[in-house]
Amino acid sequence: MQDNNTFDAADNPAPVSRVLGDDIIIIDNLYKQFGTVKAVNGFSLNVRQGEVVVIVGPSGSGKSTVLRCINHLEVPTGGAIYVDGTHLEDKKTDINAVRAEVGMVFQQFNLFGHLSVLDNITLAQRLIRKRKKEEAERIAMEQLNRVGIPEKANAFPRQLSGGQQQRVAIARSLAMNPKIMLFDEPTSALDPEMIKEVLDVMLDLARGGMTMVVVTHEMGFARSAADRVVFMDQGSIVEMASPRTLFNDPKHERTKLFLSKIISH
Repeated sequence: MQDNNTFDAADNPAPVSRVLGDDIIIIDNLYKQFGTVKAVNGFSLNVRQGEVVVIVGPSGSGKSTVLRCINHLEVPTGGAIYVDGTHLEDKKTDINAVRAEVGMVFQQFNLFGHLSVLDNITLAQRLIRKRKKEEAERIAMEQLNRVGIPEKANAFPRQLSGGQQQRVAIARSLAMNPKIMLFDEPTSALDPEMIKEVLDVMLDLARGGMTMVVVTHEMGFARSAADRVVFMDQGSIVEMASPRTLFNDPKHERTKLFLSKIISH
């Protein structure tokens, strides 16, 4: 089986075994409804600290909505979500404090065009983490080195390629020292030749033990980085397994049909 995308799993062997901790994300019977549309319909998932979970499925299956509920960008219609022991739906919960521990990278880069790369990465550090300018800039440069573009610190977003802008967005999230990283189809807005550079950064994070929940169509990345792959359809989990099992021996006909359309034999 060869994945019909730009990230070759054969060039990126599976990460070394991670030592997984306790459940850091608990999603219990999540529902999210928009009008009469049930975007998420009874979704339950526990993610352990240090685990990488990749969610795949057809467009409109509720994948991105699940991510947005974890970060409380969408308020669930029903069910419960716990992040690092905090119940998000509890009225006493400080959602901004939770979000400070959860980095999120979107399809669009959401960089401030009038700010330099360095200023984009230091802004939230100074406002939310209350770091001094010098410390924020030191951390920003550490993260730019981590994503491979320290030379772009003084550039503006318009001067960067799409792949470089997405790497800045990742560096901005990492600079906040999050416990969890959420990725919502981070390569879908990129040209094919730029996709691998972003996925390589994400693979390094996975190998380094970052807890990650990733929505993506890049099956090569899922093979290389994921501890578990979740296949969603119509707001629910159809099948969940290790990458080897899900891609090589899927149990459900709906999973087989989906994979047959995106993976060439």
